[in-house]
Amino acid sequence: MMHSSSLATSLISLCCGLRKFLMLLPVAMSISFVSCTEGEQPSDDPQAVFQSLWRNIDEHYCFLDYKKEELGVDWNDIYAKYQPRLTPTMTKLQLFEVLCDMLSELRDGHVNLYCSADVGRNWSWHEDYPENLSTELRDRYLGTDYRIAAGLKYRILEDNVGYVVYESFTHGIGEGNIADVLYFLRTCTGLILDVRSNTGGQLNYAEMLSSHFTNERILVGYTAHKAGPGHNDFSTPEPQYLNPSTTIRWQKPCIVLTNRSCYSATNEFVRNMKECPQVTILGDQTGGGSGMPFTSVLPNGWTLRYSACPMYDARMEHTEFGIQPDIPCALDSTDMAKGKDTLIERARKEITKAVEKEGNNRVTQATQQKLHP
Repeated sequence: MMHSSSLATSLISLCCGLRKFLMLLPVAMSISFVSCTEGEQPSDDPQAVFQSLWRNIDEHYCFLDYKKEELGVDWNDIYAKYQPRLTPTMTKLQLFEVLCDMLSELRDGHVNLYCSADVGRNWSWHEDYPENLSTELRDRYLGTDYRIAAGLKYRILEDNVGYVVYESFTHGIGEGNIADVLYFLRTCTGLILDVRSNTGGQLNYAEMLSSHFTNERILVGYTAHKAGPGHNDFSTPEPQYLNPSTTIRWQKPCIVLTNRSCYSATNEFVRNMKECPQVTILGDQTGGGSGMPFTSVLPNGWTLRYSACPMYDARMEHTEFGIQPDIPCALDSTDMAKGKDTLIERARKEITKAVEKEGNNRVTQATQQKLHP
């Protein structure tokens, strides 16, 4: 029979051993997680990391042929250009810089390289263009007494035009939120939906919001998937349809305001809205970002993100570099000096024109019915 002192000592040893095991378990799990391939050990060798990244893009990135056609980017030439910059003794920071420079040639905001110290990115899709948005001016139109429904800010302007601002598709919304907003704005002559500088988020929110602007199922685009390692190995494009919401649907003119910072999910939202009746896109070309992003882990544990599934518009045209507005419009410095947002003011005029046109059409129809009962 074990003495009490020995029993206590044994229990303490057992607890200490268990504690050490539990402390080591997350470390072992993290090491297992970052390994690139089954059976492959993490490697900081510059050549191994470079080859892994280049191969991932070569086999899985979905726009190589398109970027070659539009930008003259040949991925084999990129290899020849950047591989000589590698040296066995280069630091991690130097390797990271080389790889980021190489990836930036693709000019894709969905292509990123992540390490513990930095995020490699190419934001030329909006940095090289005018913003066409003054948040100070926008806030003047919203005032301080605007209403908030989840991610939607809204109010009725003094000319009875509804004004809605959606700053990010990362801000959750639900059918109830959208229905309540549209019901509140139901007496307005039209609606301005401002998504300028909305850089994206959840695609389901984009689809949900756009479903309130059509009364029937409409074709909005296509999507495909990588089916092999070849640059043009894709599945047959699948049509994407927008189904009308089962709650409130907007039946009056709607103007969507855009700029170059409309990206990713917002780009898809604009694509959908462009196919909806009564909707007009006004502002600047969107920033693009039509490739569904995926991630891979490199041999040294860095994470690579890239576009893997191309998405198209209803005419099977790429929207990777953005969508053209129906009415081009830019902020004017003279308007800004007067405290006016050129895009909002132009949208208000377009809504007035649409309402007047609708009124004239009704008068014409009524007259024709009298003449030809």
